[in-house]
Amino acid sequence: MAKRIASTVTLWLLLFAVLWFFRNTGAVAVIVAISVLTLREFYRLMAAAGYAPFEKLGMACGGLITAAPWIAARFGVPSSPLLALATVVFSIRMVAERPPEKRVEALASTILGLVYVALLLQYLVRIVCPVQGDALLPEGRIVLCLWLVAVAKFCDVGALLTGLAIGRHPMAPLTSPKKTWEGAVGGVLVSMGVGALVAWLGRSWLPSSATPLLAALAAAPVAAVGIVSDLVESVIKRRAALKDSGAGIPGIGGIFDLSDSLILAAPVGYFLLQHLA
Repeated sequence: MAKRIASTVTLWLLLFAVLWFFRNTGAVAVIVAISVLTLREFYRLMAAAGYAPFEKLGMACGGLITAAPWIAARFGVPSSPLLALATVVFSIRMVAERPPEKRVEALASTILGLVYVALLLQYLVRIVCPVQGDALLPEGRIVLCLWLVAVAKFCDVGALLTGLAIGRHPMAPLTSPKKTWEGAVGGVLVSMGVGALVAWLGRSWLPSSATPLLAALAAAPVAAVGIVSDLVESVIKRRAALKDSGAGIPGIGGIFDLSDSLILAAPVGYFLLQHLA
C-alpha cells in the first residue's frame, strides 16, 4: 500500500509539473505517451494469450490515432481515414506474415487494441485540445481533462479503501475477486466529491454552468464506467494468465494497470462535458 501511495503522489506531481510548464501541448504529449505504452502492454497481453498481434506498427498507428484531434487542429490533416487505413495494412500483413492458424487472432487483436485503447483515449485529447472559435480558454480545457482523470482514478482509491473497510459482497468474483459492491459505491461517492472539488477549484477557468453540484452528478456515470473499464482489463489479464500488465510502476503494476479506468471513462466524460461546459 505504501508503494502504491508513493507512486500515485509522484505521478500526480509529475502530471502537474508537465501541465504547468507545457500546458495543453504537454497534456496531449502525456496522453499520447500513455496511449502508446498502454497499447504496448495490451499487445503483450494478447501475445501471451496466443493471438500474435502486430505490436510495433500497432503502437505507431495507435499514437497517431490518439493524437489525431491535435494533429488536425494544428496542421489541418484529416484524421478520419487512419483506422480504416490501418485495417487495410494489417489485413495485408496478416495474410503475408502470420500462419493460417494465427491470422484471425492477429488481425482481431491488433485492431481491437487500436479501437479499445488508442481510439477511446483519443477523447482525452479531444477534451484538452483547443479548437477554433472555442468558448473555453486553453486553461479551462486542462481543468476539464484533470476533472475526468481525477474522477476516474479517485474512484479506484475510494473503492479500494471502502472495500477494505466494509466490503462484504463480491461484485465480479470470477474476474476480480477483491472488488465488492460496497467498494464500488464508495468509489463512486468519492469520485462525486472529487468532481465537485475540482470544479470548485477550477471555477475561474470554467463557465458558470459548470457548478460543483453538476460536476458531482456528472462524475457518477464516469466513475461507474471506470469500474467497468477496470474489470475489462482484469478479463484481458485473466485470458493471458498474468496478474499485472507490467511492472514499471511500484505498487501499481504496468501502465495499463494505471490507465485501465480511463479508457471507457474518456468517451463518456467527453460527451457529458459537452453539456457540463
